[in-house]
Amino acid sequence: MKKIGGKSLIFPLRDNQQRRTITVTGTGDVQARPDFAQIQIGVVTESLNASEASRENASLMNRVIQSLVNLGIQRADIQTAQYNVFPKYDYVEGRQEFRGYEVTNSVSVKIRNIQDVSNVIDTAVSNGANRVSQIEFKIENVNGFVSRALQLALQNAGEKAVAIAEKLRLSYMPVPIEITEERLNEPILFREMAASRDIGTPIEPGIIEIRAELKVKYQY
Repeated sequence: MKKIGGKSLIFPLRDNQQRRTITVTGTGDVQARPDFAQIQIGVVTESLNASEASRENASLMNRVIQSLVNLGIQRADIQTAQYNVFPKYDYVEGRQEFRGYEVTNSVSVKIRNIQDVSNVIDTAVSNGANRVSQIEFKIENVNGFVSRALQLALQNAGEKAVAIAEKLRLSYMPVPIEITEERLNEPILFREMAASRDIGTPIEPGIIEIRAELKVKYQY
């Protein structure tokens, strides 16, 4: 039986085969360079008046978005991720004291040219952004890399099964009867950071490692 995506494929057994099994785990690693980035850029404002905090936030965010468009980022690649307005309080000698309102507005930005990530961040910050978070480096067409990782994982599982079969001096090689996809790793994720207006932001996309893990049951 092969189980991928919630579905199972069953490999029929030969009548003369005994139902003895061994189970191994195979892993396959494929390295690839990311070809686009996804980040959240935010503006946080505070004021004693909620409307004032919202107006200031909207003005700054509009300026940030326009600065990104001026860099060549398509508006379709800029999407609101969150918008929050909530009261802020301080606690003084055990008492809650109202401090004002905080407005947070964040947009998710898709950067199609990896080389532009640092410039995008610095441009946004210089135009009013004060939060940059959830920086992810991704691959646009990842399916080919995933397929290769799965093939390598199956090959690795087969090599382990053969090694076990040889050690046990089996008369014939084990036959796979059940394959389960156990895990596929996630893209690289960078930590959240507060942004400063006078930085030159160093960003290194590095290499994405795509790891597939298969649990394979063999009959012998």
